[in-house]
Amino acid sequence: MPTFETLPSFEAGWRSMTRDQQDMFRKVVLEALAPDLTSSGRSFRPELRVRPVSGHSGLYEMSWGEAGRAAFSYGTERVPGQPHLIWWQITANANGF
Repeated sequence: MPTFETLPSFEAGWRSMTRDQQDMFRKVVLEALAPDLTSSGRSFRPELRVRPVSGHSGLYEMSWGEAGRAAFSYGTERVPGQPHLIWWQITANANGF
């Protein structure tokens, strides 16, 4: 299972989200992102829309739900063979849920 850490900007966005939005993000991470991270080749399913963030080397953005976005980068592995993500930011549009 991948490991992760969060930055203060992510934590602030998390606190501004509703419980339903938080639950949806957790579900997407556990059921889609984590399996994709640990699969051979580490290719992401299209519905996550993972892409590099222009002008920020090593930073990626993914979409979740109908109106959520989260930014992450890869950190140094904490558990051998398991990716480590650093969550930078998360946002959710209240009208999208």
